[in-house]
Amino acid sequence: MVSTIPSLNSVHVSKLRLDIRNLQPQLVEWRRRLHQYPELGFTETLTAEFVSQHLRKWGIDHQTGIAKTGIVATIDSGKPGPVLAIRADLDALPIQEENNVPYQSQHPGIMHACGHDGHTAIALGTAYYLAHHRHCFQGIVKIIFQPAEEGPGGAKPMIEAGVLKNPDVDALIGLHLWNNLPLGTIGVRSGALMAAVEKFQCTIYGKGGHGAIPHQTIDSIVVASQVVLALQTIVSRNVNPLESAVVSVGSLHAGKTDNVIADSAKMLGTVRYFNPTYQGFFGKRVEQIIAGICQSHGASYELNYAPLYPPVINNKRMAELVQSVAETVVETPAGIVPECQTMAAEDISYFLQAVPGCYFFLGSANPDKNLDFPHHHPCFDFDETVLGMGVEMFVRCVEKFYTLHH
Repeated sequence: MVSTIPSLNSVHVSKLRLDIRNLQPQLVEWRRRLHQYPELGFTETLTAEFVSQHLRKWGIDHQTGIAKTGIVATIDSGKPGPVLAIRADLDALPIQEENNVPYQSQHPGIMHACGHDGHTAIALGTAYYLAHHRHCFQGIVKIIFQPAEEGPGGAKPMIEAGVLKNPDVDALIGLHLWNNLPLGTIGVRSGALMAAVEKFQCTIYGKGGHGAIPHQTIDSIVVASQVVLALQTIVSRNVNPLESAVVSVGSLHAGKTDNVIADSAKMLGTVRYFNPTYQGFFGKRVEQIIAGICQSHGASYELNYAPLYPPVINNKRMAELVQSVAETVVETPAGIVPECQTMAAEDISYFLQAVPGCYFFLGSANPDKNLDFPHHHPCFDFDETVLGMGVEMFVRCVEKFYTLHH
């Protein structure tokens, strides 16, 4: 099914509640402060202190130093009810920012190029609102500020540290600002939303020699080239055509000059898929292909294949909850994109394996303001109007979760 992505002009966002509208300037201020001082995974000390400082000021109970720099805030309504977790990520990327804005990154070579500064600001705004409106919901909300989503992955160590326990979390939600969707749209679906990601590193060992006397050599570049081409047959010939998968070699390095046949070639690649039943399949097939081609040429190889994150699989009931809330925040049905999927990956998948939950996309692109560069681009930025929308979505999900759970 091909979804029609609505244009910005066709989407009319309903008015936010007054208290969240009044919070909007503060959300922008927090986001820009976070944007100026980005930090890489597991080193988010300034970011964590910024979050903790505000939580302390508002009297919100929280734990710090979880999985190095993670934080968990607990907001109790004082009334019996379920426990809903909200997850946001703290880390930035090793990218030199090229935006000429007053809030440009002050840390050379590091940039919030994926919207995590917005995620953190939205989670802070949600914490502030809920702490000052405990009468509006029942049960407990745990807000998880996670380090290292971009790598090597902070979700799993946070789960292992017990962030879903004491009190036990019944369900979890999270959002990703998404420049692949225009401002005022929400992408939500049950089932697979984002792909599993696995990576491999392979070195082909041949026998070097003179470029004019190839019969005395085992040409590692020829072998590696055949491997790259043959790997493409995994998706085209081994994966069900009704399934989606990707095998990409993103780096291939060999040799230093024109008349010397390289004795080794090194490649780096990534694998993506939605269906969890393919777990373990791609690693075996990649090695079979590499081993067979190397054997046919008399070459050898060294392969390091590593699964990273499983696919992001949304629980049906939680996805229905989020979609029903989205329909109250976005006025027109055209603003809901139910079949929004991406081969990008996210380690919130570990949380969604542990408890039922839903991860959704919040459209943040505004081409009229030149705010539509793709994620991980040095000019990435988003329309900050979306920050209030994010808080509104989370707050309404919290308020409605009690009725779903009962």
